[in-house]
Amino acid sequence: MRNGTGTPPTRILSWNVNGLRAVLKKGFTGVLAEYAPDIVCLQETKLQAGTVPVEIAALQGYHAYYSFAERKGYSGVALLTRSAPAAVEHGFGIERFDSEGRILIARYEDFDLFCIYFPNGKMSRERLAYKMAFYDACLENAMERVKKGRHVIICGDVNTAHMERDLARPKQNEKVSGFLPEERAWIDRLIAAGFVDTFRLFSGAGGQYTWWDLKTRARERNVGWRIDYFFVDAGFAPRVRASTILADIGGSDHCPILLEIDGAPEGSA
Repeated sequence: MRNGTGTPPTRILSWNVNGLRAVLKKGFTGVLAEYAPDIVCLQETKLQAGTVPVEIAALQGYHAYYSFAERKGYSGVALLTRSAPAAVEHGFGIERFDSEGRILIARYEDFDLFCIYFPNGKMSRERLAYKMAFYDACLENAMERVKKGRHVIICGDVNTAHMERDLARPKQNEKVSGFLPEERAWIDRLIAAGFVDTFRLFSGAGGQYTWWDLKTRARERNVGWRIDYFFVDAGFAPRVRASTILADIGGSDHCPILLEIDGAPEGSA
């Protein structure tokens, strides 16, 4: 435990569910019951307005916010939170990024929380360029907030493994989007700008992943990638109690990750 106060920590769970309707059939509400997160950040919900499952709409104790992609059945993020934020933004204010439903930014009293589904760059060089520009927009937005005295938590599916220890087969993937030098260099820039990969506060070991290819049944062999993260600004890092990978939870090709922090996520005026 880091900087423990004796009070229960605030729990933030982040999960690329690869379809919220699909994961509801595979124990999603049971995960919420077991871990009782105060805030839930979901990526790749694949929802549109008017298609939110009744099981989510009927959840007790959570306020729900969504960002939908213009394209049907694509992308999408959601925020479920026990304390209503003071404000929720649905993008960076840049149309070509905001239209894909990848961004929610919630303002709490003590921090701004980014729930982000970062683009995948494997489809083409154009999509890789889009991904890199999205990365830059995210970092610029986060740094503006830090410069104004705000704490920032960035979570979600970043779609890049940072170091060789963050994927099972680094040599075979050196030329694959998700482990390209320029993608990894962006995480270096994020850290150089003062952000902390919270998982690495507690574990330096490899072999700990958050995504496995379903087609090759890679999860059974733990041939995976760590591409889901919680980053916090350095000033906020002492409040981090735990940052864990919940690798035993199925239902998606990603597993959830969990951040525990000191203090309650109260909304601000």
